[in-house]
Amino acid sequence: MSAVWSRVGAPSTSRTCRRYPGIGGAPAASLGVRLAHVPTYRMSQAAALLGVSVDTLRRWADAGRLATSKDPGGQRQVDGRDLAAFAIELAASTPAPPAIGAQSARNRFPGIVTRVLRNEVVAQVEIQAGPHRLVSLLTAEAVDELGLAPGMLAVAVVKATNVVVELPARS
Repeated sequence: MSAVWSRVGAPSTSRTCRRYPGIGGAPAASLGVRLAHVPTYRMSQAAALLGVSVDTLRRWADAGRLATSKDPGGQRQVDGRDLAAFAIELAASTPAPPAIGAQSARNRFPGIVTRVLRNEVVAQVEIQAGPHRLVSLLTAEAVDELGLAPGMLAVAVVKATNVVVELPARS
């Protein structure tokens, strides 16, 4: 699995910081920078997160709408940050749904983190779950503990007026 690294998240001692060229490729740990691993997604995972079929996602990739790469086994994959940006673009171009007459709400929304804004105390996390954009306010400590960064898979759990962010269990 290839990796993209950002400034927020779990510490790393063996990676260089490619996201910030001003750092000059020095080991991130030597600069006191905390790095988070942002995963790549198999085409089936990316399609599920976007709420489309794998065939649709492949057509979009073949048309150049979404960048893909190949894993060591030759399977196509999508970088988490690219998927997050594409999810935002796709949601913006989706027409508004018709008025709802009746609804059975579900309370778990698996999606991809598209933005993390934080200061010393509080953070705002945006998750794109299919056509739904969910925003959660968390403590900065919770964001650090979860290692949230754009491109990561997360689940927004809605309970009354609160949105709780969870990470799926590692398999």
